[in-house]
Formats: sequence, structure tokens, C-alpha cells
Amino acid sequence: MSAPTGRVLLLAHSHTFGPFRVGSHHLAGALGRRGFDVVHLSTPVSAAHRLTGRVDRATVRALPTGPVRVDGVLHLVPRTVLPRPFGPFRVRDELRRAGIDTAFDAVLLDQPLLWDDSVRSLAPRLVYRPTDLYPDGRKAALQRDILAHADAVVATSAEVHRRLGGTRELPSLVLPNGVDTERFTAPPAGTPRPDVCVYVGALDARFDWARLGGWADAFPAVRFRIAGPDPVPPALLPGNIDLLGPVPYDELPGLLQDARVGLLPLSDDPLNAGRSPMKRYEYLAAGLAVVSRETPELRPDARAGLFAYRGDADADAALRSALAHTSPNAAGIGRARSESWDAKVDELLAFLGLPAAA
Repeated sequence: MSAPTGRVLLLAHSHTFGPFRVGSHHLAGALGRRGFDVVHLSTPVSAAHRLTGRVDRATVRALPTGPVRVDGVLHLVPRTVLPRPFGPFRVRDELRRAGIDTAFDAVLLDQPLLWDDSVRSLAPRLVYRPTDLYPDGRKAALQRDILAHADAVVATSAEVHRRLGGTRELPSLVLPNGVDTERFTAPPAGTPRPDVCVYVGALDARFDWARLGGWADAFPAVRFRIAGPDPVPPALLPGNIDLLGPVPYDELPGLLQDARVGLLPLSDDPLNAGRSPMKRYEYLAAGLAVVSRETPELRPDARAGLFAYRGDADADAALRSALAHTSPNAAGIGRARSESWDAKVDELLAFLGLPAAA
């Protein structure tokens, strides 16, 4: 099958019109800056989601009803009656309805729910880009079918790649999420930052509220600023914790640059083992030291200001070390620059055999 040069389709979990920016958004933007014609199609918003309140009305009103070009990338958020994978939705048909040419050089698929048999016909290169662990259920079954048809795998962590398991031999690349260094890196500063710890991200079952409360009790002079939508802490929190709600993406650099330590308090949720959180490098780029729960992907590196804990017994010591680390964290800024999205795209294009610029 032949395809026009310079076209890439990303079939992704999340749209770009909410408070979060995920890896597919950054990859799409970096490819667009290289001259590729990039289409980003995200999980459909269904009438069932709207009726049951899983997607609120304000969010739906903010979504475009057709393709919209943002920073050079064409974004499409489909509307359906039933959620995926139910109903007649097919990716190729949705692209055609939107007036989008269905011939691409490569398809990068990170949302198993967007898989259907039309996807294989869209490009000579079908790349599965798993970002999470799917140990069972419908997504696990879809993942097996994707792997039976894919040409390559680009996993966001070594643990995600290891846990794919039982697949035929496929060319594979582990490509962790990167960072928009120009957006997050702070201007030079000569004075240490105040004792403020910050977290930005989802506040779901993967977030450890108990660990946050333990830190706040152990460090009463430290402010803990928590940014994310729909915070529902399980218990009354200490008074030195500020729940900020969702923070617009354009305001995140300022929020981070006013803090000393970035937090990644991961819960016991087994899915955390495969995560490659972008916040790790965004924190570093903004000049913060970082404290995270240790996982196969998140390892300590004290020289770069990365500190990790394995449980309650060593969590306070990890935060104490981070607070004592040089501020702003110049070594961390250097580490983040090596993990830029432009560097990730160079590696991805080399792996796929596509030109560095379209």
C-alpha cells in the first residue's frame, strides 16, 4: 500500500480541550513542527457518557463539533450514541465524515478502544503505543488483537512493554514521555524557593491521599499545593494543604516555578507500576526537586534531584532530602533538557524509518 509522504494519525485516549496535556498531544505537536501533516483523533464522547454525567455539560460545550486545527495539528473529537467499543463507530468512516483524507504514512494507536478493522487499512505502518497496563477486561482483549495486526510497538515504559506478554515478535521501542522544556524551564534565579510542595495531575485512585496527609502532618511549616480536577479527599486534610482545583495548562509553569518540590505520591494501585508521568520532567524543567513513590519506571537519582520512597517508613526522609536539595534545581533542569519532546521525536522517527522532516 502506498501513502502520501508526511502524514501521521494519532488515535489517542484524551482530547486536547481539557485541563490536561498528555503524551499524544506533545508528540502530535512535535511532529507538526517538523512539517508532518498530523491528525489527532481521540476517544469519542458518547450520548451515554453525557446522560450519565460521566462527561459534564460544560466539558461537552467546550468541545468542537468537527475537526479543529490547533498549533498546526488537526484535532477531532468524535460524538457517538454509544461508548466505544459498542455501536457502529469506525475510525475510517469518522475521518471520511469529517472530510479528512484517510491515507497516512503511519498510525500511532494508544487507545485500545479506538481499534477496529478499518484502522489497519489507513497506513503501511501501524504502531501500537501502549501507555498503561491492561491486565484484564475488554481493553486487554482489544490489545491482543491490536498486537496481532501491528507492525511495531512503542511503549512508554519498560514495565508496560514487559507486561504486554504473549505477543508475536515485533520491532519494539521503549520511549518514555518527555517534556516541553521551553515552556517549563524557569529563568535563572539566585535565591532558593520557599518550602512549597506541588502536585499537578489526576486525583483518582492512583493518587495517595493518605501519604499526602502524612507529609503535611510531618512538615507543618511546608505548604502543599494540589492542582487537579474534582478533588475528593477521603478524610479531613491538614490546614497546610491547598486544593487548587484544575489549573489551566498555560498557568502551570508559574505554579511550578513558585515551588521547591514536585510530588508524585502514587497509591498502591497496581496500574501505577507502568506509568511514565510527564510531570517528573516538567517538575525538573521548572527547577524543582522531585519526590515519587519508587516503581520500575520511577527510580531515584539524587544528583538530578530525584528522590523516591518505597513506603511510609522512608517517605518522610525522601521529602526531607528533596527540601534540602539545591534550589532551583539546576542539575534537574539539565536532565529535563535531555528528555525533550524534540529528542523523543528524533528517536521515534528513526525507529519508524520516517524522515526527520516531512
